[in-house]
Amino acid sequence: TTMRQAGKLFRPFRWRSGYLTRLNSSAEQSSANKGSQSGTTDDSDAAKANFEEKNTLQLAEQLKEAESKYLRSLADAENMRKRFQDQIADAKLYGIQNFAKDLLEVADTLERASETIESSEDVARSEHLRSLFNGVEMTASLLQKVFSRNGLVKITPDGENFDPTFHEAVFCQEFVGKKPDTVAVVMNPGYLLHGRTIRPAQVGVVKGTA
Repeated sequence: TTMRQAGKLFRPFRWRSGYLTRLNSSAEQSSANKGSQSGTTDDSDAAKANFEEKNTLQLAEQLKEAESKYLRSLADAENMRKRFQDQIADAKLYGIQNFAKDLLEVADTLERASETIESSEDVARSEHLRSLFNGVEMTASLLQKVFSRNGLVKITPDGENFDPTFHEAVFCQEFVGKKPDTVAVVMNPGYLLHGRTIRPAQVGVVKGTA
């Protein structure tokens, strides 16, 4: 009887001991699971951070490239605008160039007529010739004023250094007392339109010594 009573007393203790063992085992398993989950979470966070960093760098590179293209487009547009402005300015300045060239023939004709009448011996005796000469001179002078108002300037480079930009050498020969490579004779005057040669002066040039 005493032994039975003692067994009854120790039986609950053995149950409690097994229960405690199971509790400890469950706790250890739970702790291991939490450790595994923590490691998985850390790896996931690191991968996410790495992806975000790469994405940020890629976006920054794309932004830099887009900005560079935008600046190049602005520069191209500005250059095109300046070219158009230059073309418009040239059209305003030199749009009358062909018309002016045609008028030069009129000016040449008036100048030759004036020189012919003035060299005539009859001009002093003939009132008619004097009136004609005065009329031609006035017309030629008025035409030169019109030229000047529109930027068309006459050049007669007698004695100047020969410059192929403004002069056309018709002949070249020695002239006593004149400096070589200078204009000795102006056969036909030249004209500039706003500084641009539209007809070079036809000249004779002093030949230089060898």
